[in-house]
Amino acid sequence: MRVLIVDDQPRVRQALRTLLEQEEIIVAGEAGGAEEAQDHLRQCCPDVVLLDWGLHGAPASSLLAHLRHSYPHVRVVVLSGQPGVEQDALAAGADAFVSKADPPERLLEALRPEQP
Repeated sequence: MRVLIVDDQPRVRQALRTLLEQEEIIVAGEAGGAEEAQDHLRQCCPDVVLLDWGLHGAPASSLLAHLRHSYPHVRVVVLSGQPGVEQDALAAGADAFVSKADPPERLLEALRPEQP
């Protein structure tokens, strides 16, 4: 599995990278914002985008709409530290939602595609 991490906080990106690499998940790239994420999407062809819902600049919902339109096969897992945004993220097209307060195991579960 190849994951693109999109979060505007470098420390969060590093923590996520460390967690994923410990689980032998390939971090295909990191982006600090929506524009940078779009560049990485074309270059690294991720299976999953781990998207911070609270991105500064362009709203994450705009990037999510772009992902759904241009990369419908890519799984999108939204992360947020804000309470009450789960329904908004799922309604906007996210495949899964994880709170930044959840244990790491919850994130790892959300990254894996659901089995039929």
